Amino acid sequence: MLDPFLPPPALLTTLSRPIASSLSLTTLPLHIHEVLLAFLFYHVINTYFSPYISTKLFPSYYPALNARTKRNWDVHVVSLVQSCSINVLALWVIMGFAAGYFLWDLCVCVAHVDVFGWGLLAHAVAALVVFSLGFRPFVNYYGPTFILYELSSPFLNFHWFFDKINMTGSRAQLYNGIVLLATFFACRLVWGTYQSVRVYQDVWAAIQTPGILTTTDTVTNPAIRQSVDPTKEIMRFEGDRIIPIWLACTYLGSNIVLNTLNFYWFGKMIETVKKRFQPGKKGKRGLNVDGKVREEERAKVKVDMNGGQVLMAEKTEVRRRKG
Repeated sequence: MLDPFLPPPALLTTLSRPIASSLSLTTLPLHIHEVLLAFLFYHVINTYFSPYISTKLFPSYYPALNARTKRNWDVHVVSLVQSCSINVLALWVIMGFAAGYFLWDLCVCVAHVDVFGWGLLAHAVAALVVFSLGFRPFVNYYGPTFILYELSSPFLNFHWFFDKINMTGSRAQLYNGIVLLATFFACRLVWGTYQSVRVYQDVWAAIQTPGILTTTDTVTNPAIRQSVDPTKEIMRFEGDRIIPIWLACTYLGSNIVLNTLNFYWFGKMIETVKKRFQPGKKGKRGLNVDGKVREEERAKVKVDMNGGQVLMAEKTEVRRRKG
C-alpha cells in the first residue's frame, strides 16, 4: 500500500539520495523522514520521557537505582513503547519506523556494549540490515511477518521491570512469565522459523530463475504470486529483478543470526523463570511464587529491627545506671 505519512521534505530527499544510491537502497529517500523521526522519537523517550515518568510512577525505586541500572531501565521503556507501537504500524506495512528503532538500538548497543553485551549488539546489526534492505526494495512481503517477533517483547520488558520494583516471584510475574514464554515460543520459534524457511525458498528460487517476478510460477508463497502485478504500485521499483548473491547471503545470514539468538535466549528465559518459581527454592531476592518467603523475610526484618531497638534501649539504661 502507499505510505499514509506525508511525503518527505525535499531537502531530506535530496540529502539522502547519494547514500541511498551508493547502498542501492532505492526507496530510502521516500521514507527517510520516517527513519529519522523514529530515531528522534526513541531518543527523546530514552533521554527525557523515561526518567521523568519513571520517577513519577516509581518514586521509591527509580531514583535509587545506580547509573548503569537506570540506563538499562530507560532502554527497556523504549523497547516497551517500540514493541507495542510497531506491531500496530506493521498492519499498515510501515517499516521505516522499525529501521529507525534498530538504528537507535545499534547506537545504544555500540555506546554501552558493557551493559547490553555482544549478543544484543549482534541482534541490532542483523535487524538493521534486514529492515534496511527493504528499501532496495527486497522481500518486503516478509517485513511485517518478522516484525511479529515483537509481540513477545512487551512481556519481556514487564518481566524485567518486576525484578526492579521488588515483585520478583510475585503472581503477577508468574502470569506474565507464562505469557512471555508462550508468545516468544509461538511468534519467534514456531512462526519465525516457518517464515524463515519460506523466505529461504523464495530467495533460492529467485536466484535460480532470474527475472522470476515477471513469471510467478516458481514463487512458493501464494500471497506473493497474487500481489505481483506490473500495473500496481508494488512494482514501481522492480528494477532489473536480478538478485545478487551477496544480497541473498547478507539477508539470509542476518536472518540466521536472529533465529539463532532467539533459540539461545529462549533457553536462557526458561532457566531464569525456573530459578524464580521452583517450589521450595529461593529465586532472586529470596522470593518464590506463593509469597511465603517474602512474608517470612518481612517478619524476620521486623523482629530484627525490634530486637535491635530493645537491645539499644537496654544498653542505654545500663549506661545511665553506671553514670
